[in-house]
Amino acid sequence: MARVRLGAVGYLNARPLVYGLERSDRFDLRFDVPSRCAELLHAGATDLGLVPSIEYLRGPEPYWIVPGPAITSRGPVASVSLYTTRPIRDVRTIALDTSSRTSVALVRVLCAREFRIAPRLVPHGPDLPAMLAACDAALVIGDLALFEESAVEKIDLGEAWTKATGLPFVYAFWSGRPDAVTAIDVRELQDARDQGAAHPGEVARAYFRDAPARQDVGERYLRDNIRYHLGVEERAALERFYRYAAEAGVVAGADDLRFYQETDRSAGHGGA
Repeated sequence: MARVRLGAVGYLNARPLVYGLERSDRFDLRFDVPSRCAELLHAGATDLGLVPSIEYLRGPEPYWIVPGPAITSRGPVASVSLYTTRPIRDVRTIALDTSSRTSVALVRVLCAREFRIAPRLVPHGPDLPAMLAACDAALVIGDLALFEESAVEKIDLGEAWTKATGLPFVYAFWSGRPDAVTAIDVRELQDARDQGAAHPGEVARAYFRDAPARQDVGERYLRDNIRYHLGVEERAALERFYRYAAEAGVVAGADDLRFYQETDRSAGHGGA
């Protein structure tokens, strides 16, 4: 059986989902920024991608979702931030991190529904000083947002979403074409998530091996800000996000959530 080509996000928040998969006999793993993970999956260069959640609606054919593992938050996420040099109601231009897809969609949804503004959106490489020199505000995601220090106002978009909806937010999950993985593969991905989520300190120390000053911050972030389960409430949040994104013109329309088959854990073989 051919090995499954996995495209994973390279940021710290994704590492618990790939815990131990580098040693798997079943998966070939590569790391990229979220936008690139989506591009590779859409092009067929990977079989399964840890893709930005909005990209589930943008594939060349219907995608399916691995049940269980995901990158989510309820309240402050700490690594998806809008930095603004003026009150949000006065923002006229926003620089958008080109590494991002879902967070860009979230900015557009929040601008339409909560901030009540219609700014000009400018794609920009993730460089906060340069972004703020060009625009009133800037979206930055991932490790850069987690550690970026700036004197300007910082709006945590995970917190803004939960405050507005009362729901968690789903940033990414494993997704691919219908025949990309088997039920046994699903179980291995779920087990990797379980192990990684249970060892945030180990994950942070390995990730910041050459930057020990960041290890404690990384551990707290993985333990306190990021969640890894796509449960009933998260599915409801995802459906709400898709509906709002369609209403805001971010995507052509929402779609049903389709999930790969799970093995039965009660029989000793799988499921989450």
